[in-house]
Amino acid sequence: MLAVQPGQLVTLNDLVDELWPAGPPPSAVANVRSYAANLRRTFETFESGRGVIVRQQTGYRLVLRPDLIDVFRFEMERRAGREALTVGRPDRALELLGRAVARWQGPMLAGIPLGPVLTARTVAAEEERLLAVELLADVQLRSGRDDLAIPMLREVVVRHPLREPAYVLLMRALYERGDHAGALIVYDEIRTRLAAELGVDPGTDMQSLYGTIVTVALPRHPANSSVSQPAARGELSAPSAPAPAGVPMPHGSRRPDPVDHLPRAVTDFVGREDVLSSLLAETRRVEDRVPAVHIIDGMAGSGKTALAVHLARQLSERYPDATLYIDLCGHGERNRVEPSTALVALLRQLDVPAERVPVEFDARVELWRRELARRRSVIVLDNAASSDQILPLLPTEPTTVVLVTSRRRLAHPDIGPSQTLPVMTPQESVDLLAFSVGQDRVEAEPEAAAEVVRRCGHLPLAIRLAGARLAHRRGWRLADLAGQMAGGAPALPHLAQGESTVAAAFAASYEPLPESIRRVFRLLGLYPGTRLSPPAVAALTGLTVAEAHAALDELVDRNLVEDLDSRRYRLHDLVRQYCVELCSRSDSPSDRRMALGHLFDFTLEVALRVAESLEPGVRAQIPSPPSARLELVKALGERTVDWLEAERADLVTLVVSAHESGFHQHSWRLARALWRFCYIRGYFEDIILTHRHALAAAEATGDVDAMALMNNYLASAYVRTGDNRGALDHLTRAVSISRNSRDRLNTARYRANLAAVYWWSGNLTEAVAVGLESLRDYKGYGNVGAPMVLPNLGIALTTLGRYEESLRMHRLHLAWARTNSDDFHILNALSHIGAVRLRMGDVPQAIRILMASLALRDRTGHRYAEAEVRNDLGIAYRGLGRLADAQQEHEVARQLAVGSGERHVEAAALNELGRTLRAQGRDGEAVEMHQAALRLATRIAHPHEQGRALAGLAEYFAHVDPAEARRHWERALAIFRRMGVPECFDAERRLAELGDNALNVGH
Repeated sequence: MLAVQPGQLVTLNDLVDELWPAGPPPSAVANVRSYAANLRRTFETFESGRGVIVRQQTGYRLVLRPDLIDVFRFEMERRAGREALTVGRPDRALELLGRAVARWQGPMLAGIPLGPVLTARTVAAEEERLLAVELLADVQLRSGRDDLAIPMLREVVVRHPLREPAYVLLMRALYERGDHAGALIVYDEIRTRLAAELGVDPGTDMQSLYGTIVTVALPRHPANSSVSQPAARGELSAPSAPAPAGVPMPHGSRRPDPVDHLPRAVTDFVGREDVLSSLLAETRRVEDRVPAVHIIDGMAGSGKTALAVHLARQLSERYPDATLYIDLCGHGERNRVEPSTALVALLRQLDVPAERVPVEFDARVELWRRELARRRSVIVLDNAASSDQILPLLPTEPTTVVLVTSRRRLAHPDIGPSQTLPVMTPQESVDLLAFSVGQDRVEAEPEAAAEVVRRCGHLPLAIRLAGARLAHRRGWRLADLAGQMAGGAPALPHLAQGESTVAAAFAASYEPLPESIRRVFRLLGLYPGTRLSPPAVAALTGLTVAEAHAALDELVDRNLVEDLDSRRYRLHDLVRQYCVELCSRSDSPSDRRMALGHLFDFTLEVALRVAESLEPGVRAQIPSPPSARLELVKALGERTVDWLEAERADLVTLVVSAHESGFHQHSWRLARALWRFCYIRGYFEDIILTHRHALAAAEATGDVDAMALMNNYLASAYVRTGDNRGALDHLTRAVSISRNSRDRLNTARYRANLAAVYWWSGNLTEAVAVGLESLRDYKGYGNVGAPMVLPNLGIALTTLGRYEESLRMHRLHLAWARTNSDDFHILNALSHIGAVRLRMGDVPQAIRILMASLALRDRTGHRYAEAEVRNDLGIAYRGLGRLADAQQEHEVARQLAVGSGERHVEAAALNELGRTLRAQGRDGEAVEMHQAALRLATRIAHPHEQGRALAGLAEYFAHVDPAEARRHWERALAIFRRMGVPECFDAERRLAELGDNALNVGH
């Protein structure tokens, strides 16, 4: 998004809409900020990348000249080439246009899920590319370089079969080369396509060119006939394609009769357009020089054979003499077809008599290649086991296309890289399902259809089997099958039809493996997450890192495991289910438990090491951690907070899995290790999920200290999401449990946190009392207690209007943080000091301090409480009369609060946004904000924001409905008096202005 808009501000809203076009998650804005911060830090590890990505209040900007970005460079060169042509400089135009076209190395933004902006940008850029290719081809034809123009134009018409300008240029190029028959074939092809798909005839340019060619190409007609009009459809028959250049037919020989041994093509072939286009284009690129050999690999059931046969059928028009097929049975050693046997079968398919097939292997290879040189052929070598198995079967002359399928990744210098076939896209998967069950059933239940193919892992074989199951059960709805496959139930039992099953397809890849590799494969099913690293696999299997890496590479070569990069691997969902079934049958419960224990040991140790960089004293709360294999931890390398971000989903899953698997100590310890990271990044839902399981794990072991600890940290997330009752309940339990504990530090921590919950609940007197009591005990639990007590006490004092006392608490907090070089507490203390300064009326100083706090957040990546800082910054801007800036900050604060689930901050942002809108004279919108704040604050039981929302509404009604204003002021005054906050004086004054009787209410 930044690269296609260099120099322009890309807003957070734009980024969220692009990343989640179907609807953003609650944490969308926070996630975007994290992604951008990580990207910026990555850039800044290079000298040239510093300052390239700039954060602004509403988004980000890429500070880079457009001519340094390939797509803009392409556009500049294309325009310059066209201008050179206009002023009569064709050589310069050739140079510029050739350079522009050469910049395209494949589809723009390939492999990236595209939202609305990038989709439009890629479509526009692709159109510009096509225009550039056509203009370049035109200039090449004018310069007599048809040898360069023809391959380029053929690629265009393969990818864009209805693009008439490219067909006109291709016809012209073939005609000028003297290939009149080829030009007429091109015309017949586009005419047929246009009629079948659009119901139109070719344009006048193409018809005119056709008339010229046919006059030259066909024998002259009698004088009284006319050839000026195109022939009727089907009148022209394409002559047999000539043998490729450099491979003349033997003198006096004739072309052998055509043979076709391809299996019947599947009737439900859908999708795969990108792969087909790529293979066809590569064939066209090399076919005049060398045989085209394509290796198609992929996991079992991915549709390799269907694709190869479909492609062979498409190529058979250009290679009409022979279409051959042989199954090399490469899945297992027992039935594998040896090259010598395969040669006999293939030669017999070419109608070579058995008595002519030599006994000697080398003579057999020579005869095979000689026979192929006489024909234009397509050969499908299905289920190859290795490159050694297929090398003797490959031709040497450019008259043949060979399509090889394999479940293994075949590598050899003579055959080039393979094309790995991925699973289908969601839309392709639904289209394939519709072939089996009927389009009407899919259209009637689109959501159920999408769920069925998702449960099939978008694997073609699985989708076909699921479709066959539904096709034979007309009384079933798609939702019935989706329901049976949902809820954690294995999907594999539902993916079978007769002897054809997905499990059997996987077994054909699994069974030939050595037992050592099979054991690794089985144990991978125990891994609770989705992304595997070699050290984690080594911990799970008891291997060294090198051995684990080698085993994973072997499984990748067999397409049983997917490699995401050199350090991360992934299992397809159905393969994972197959692993789990194998492991439960083949490995004992004790072996499975031992493997999981080693994995949890390893993960906990790594997580703790990263957590220590955020929270140096974290190990003090996790007594006697299990001993992990430290050589595996070291092999993983130095991990940073970015590692926690990347692995967050898996780590959360591991906490849950440890509890459910009976590894209770690991569960609560890992949850505690992750807490600070989740808290400062605003992942409060993750804290709730992990610590609920961790609390249950602690209760299962009867560890009272762990139970108190989990209650405390669970309360922290409830507080931030506005569930004050839940937070108070858990903290009260923590204090009660720890009352007899000798761990005075944790007991003090729980009591200090009670102050925060009392503040959120509106019980400010209790909040201050608990805070002061904890402060008096400060010396009893040492230096580390300061950051627990001071900020919460200071916030409560601020709300009560006791600003000097509050400022003292926050300054002490800042002093502690600086002494201990703790960035998190420094930025937190600065935020609170800025908030107090703002309420004391020192607006310029408050802005400087708040901006410093935000700058430190940008530098460290800590996003904790950013929404509150933004909201305070908006209040400050409003005080200076900068209402547009104030509105922007309040809106950002609101978005951040929604993204992080901090509902009390969202309520505060709504109230302040309402005040700013009212200052702008937008009373109607202001009322909507206060009403929204009132609803939210009431729902989460946050009395302070309830009162402020009522006050905001009362200010509006004072000018339109004094009675309604009085009612709102009375309700606000009751809340403010109960809390003891300074706002009660303003409410009393406003009520006095409305009437003398108002003060009787609430006394």
